[in-house]
Amino acid sequence: MKKIVIVDDEPSILMSLEYTFRKNKFDVFIARDGQEALELLEYVEPDLILLDIMMPKVDGYQILKFIRNHPVLKDVRVVFVSAKNKEQDVSKGLEAGADAYVAKPFSLKKLVEQVNELLIS
Repeated sequence: MKKIVIVDDEPSILMSLEYTFRKNKFDVFIARDGQEALELLEYVEPDLILLDIMMPKVDGYQILKFIRNHPVLKDVRVVFVSAKNKEQDVSKGLEAGADAYVAKPFSLKKLVEQVNELLIS
């Protein structure tokens, strides 16, 4: 079973993503803010991380930098899921090292498809 970490400070999005990915046979771990995500990543080695950018305490860019510099986590697939949806936001996210960028609001079905594609490649 593939492990996915979902990091978002919006409870409704977190709940929706958790339910959807559990239903699609993923082992799901959740973090409600950036600090909680960093703590979670000390003991969970996920196959993929869905990561919000704008969060309290530690933002998504700081978490991505931590992941890309971590000897064990550096190759984990990371998908930014953000309300920041301008072209320059997407470019900044991909240049920072994200494997994909999904703007809110999004289709859960398409997100699951994209996650599956990233895990196959």
